[in-house]
Amino acid sequence: MRAPLVVGVDGSESSLQAVDWAADEAARHAIPLRLVYASLWERYEAGVLVGRLERPAGRVLAENIIGAAAERARLRVPDLAVSAEVLAEDATSALLREGASASAVVVGSRGRGQLASVLLGSVSLVVAARSVCPVVVVRGDDIALASRHQRILLGVGGRDVGAPAVRFAFREAAARGCALRVLSVWRQPAPRPAEHALITGDPAHSAEARAATLLDKALEGPAREYPDVRVSRDTPEGAAARILVERSAAADLLVVGARRQGSFIGLELGRVAHRALHHAACPVVIVPQRVKDAATIDV
Repeated sequence: MRAPLVVGVDGSESSLQAVDWAADEAARHAIPLRLVYASLWERYEAGVLVGRLERPAGRVLAENIIGAAAERARLRVPDLAVSAEVLAEDATSALLREGASASAVVVGSRGRGQLASVLLGSVSLVVAARSVCPVVVVRGDDIALASRHQRILLGVGGRDVGAPAVRFAFREAAARGCALRVLSVWRQPAPRPAEHALITGDPAHSAEARAATLLDKALEGPAREYPDVRVSRDTPEGAAARILVERSAAADLLVVGARRQGSFIGLELGRVAHRALHHAACPVVIVPQRVKDAATIDV
């Protein structure tokens, strides 16, 4: 059996959106859906119910929430294989551990009790920054959540030839039968003295040409593997984070890569991934790659 798609559930509206999105995604790829509710309620209720037969109130609440979420997924996709489990541990640790044997982890953009001013919940941020498998943060408007744009957006950065993010985007576009829009963003070079004897040609043109070459190399292998995927390419000039967020308004999914150094020290997210997670107009998937394995996008 293929690795399941794991969803973090906490009863919030955001997590229920994640359940809906994940149910559709699991059906699209014909993989099981696993729902997880993680909480440390027993830390606060231990000893209070000694000698009593009642289950802890926190456990009852958790089972009700996960049961309702599982029923929601089954009603949305009747033939989907759905499992659900309540775990007595903190949500971040549970989802990171679950991700070790998952095809991907799906989370909402906010948890229960998050302030309206908070752009991204802390659990979602840490899981996206540290997971060893792809992490999807479900956010965006109804059109993107329903995948009605019929377009996936992929950002390709330096040294991204053969990176997992590229292959993930192609595989996703093939499963959805939608178009793939790929961007390699470049910046205008800093001005240099025109009289310098070693300077020839237009530096801006050279930067754009390098971005186009990078794009060709990054897409060469996956394009052969997925010949039916409709691919469009663009090399805009500007700030990659801003451009990807702006263009996410016309996409159903934004795919970016992230380096993994192999340790859990700090949050391993770059500027592009961080801004996308907080501001994108569609669901965002962060695809990790260990630095030692190959060159990867530095976002």
